[in-house]
Amino acid sequence: MLPNRSRLSVLIFLVPPLLLYGVAVLLPIVQSLFLSFFSWDGISDMEFVGLTNYIHMFTGDTVFWHAFSNSLGYLVICLVLQLGGALIVASLLTSLRRGRNIVKTLYLLPAVISTVAIAFLFQRIYSIDPVGLLNQILGWVGLGNLERAWLSDINSVLAAVSIPEGWRFTGLYMLIIFAALLSVPQELEEAARLDGASRWQVFTKIRFPHIRPVWITTTIMATTYALRGFDIPYLLTNGGPGQSSELLTTYMYKTAFTSTNYGYASTMSVFIVVECLVAVGLIIFTLRRKDEA
Repeated sequence: MLPNRSRLSVLIFLVPPLLLYGVAVLLPIVQSLFLSFFSWDGISDMEFVGLTNYIHMFTGDTVFWHAFSNSLGYLVICLVLQLGGALIVASLLTSLRRGRNIVKTLYLLPAVISTVAIAFLFQRIYSIDPVGLLNQILGWVGLGNLERAWLSDINSVLAAVSIPEGWRFTGLYMLIIFAALLSVPQELEEAARLDGASRWQVFTKIRFPHIRPVWITTTIMATTYALRGFDIPYLLTNGGPGQSSELLTTYMYKTAFTSTNYGYASTMSVFIVVECLVAVGLIIFTLRRKDEA
C-alpha cells in the first residue's frame, strides 16, 4: 500500500530498533527458555534435566508460591496508586487554570529520580530509630499506637515496599491520561451539561469511554512493570523479613546470583514472562468486552 520510497523509509527507521529489541529482549528470553531445561551453576557443564525445574517450581517450592502471592499483592497496590491516583490527578488538572505545568512537573519528578535515591528516601520515611516522617506524623495526629518499624513488620512490609513503586510512576501515567482527557471533544461535554448531566455522568458516559484505548495501554504498562518490579523492594528489604516481601523477581535474582542455580532461576524468569503475557491478555479481553457490552 506504500510507495517504494515510503517502504524504504519505514525499513530504515524500523530495522535498527527492532534489531536492538531482539538482542536486548527477545534473545535473553530465548536463552532463559533454553537454560530452564538444564541444571547449571554457571561454571561446570550444563546437565539436561528436562521438565524437572518446572515440576519442582509448581509442586515442591513453597517459597515460589509465597513470592507469587506477594507479587499479586504488590501488583494490586501499585495499580491502585498508579492508575487510581493518575486518573484523579489528571481529572483535577483539566479544571485547573493556573499552575498546571508546575503540578505536572512535581508529579512527574519521582519518575526521573534515581531508584537508589527513592529507596534511601523511603528508608528514612519508614524509620523507627531515628523516628521517620511517617511515625512522626502518626504521633502528631494522636495515632502514636500505630507507630512501628514498617520495613521489619511482616504485617506492613509488603505495603511499605509497594507504595514507593506506586508513587514513583503515578506522575508518568498521569501525564498520559491527562493528554488523553484533553482530546475529549468539549462540545460533547458542554451538550451533556446543558442536558443536566452531573460531573460523574459526564466522566462515566463521555470522558472515560473516549479515553478507553489509552486506559487499556496504560493499564498494560502499569501491570507489566509491577509484575517485573525488582529494584525498590530489593533495595528496601531484600525480600525480608523472612519471605514477607519476597517477590518472584527478587527470588529469581537470589536463586541465580546467590545460590548460583541459573537453570532454576531461568525457569522462574520464563514463568514471569508467561505471567505478563497472560495478564496483558486478560486486561485486553476484559476491557474490550466491557466496551462491546
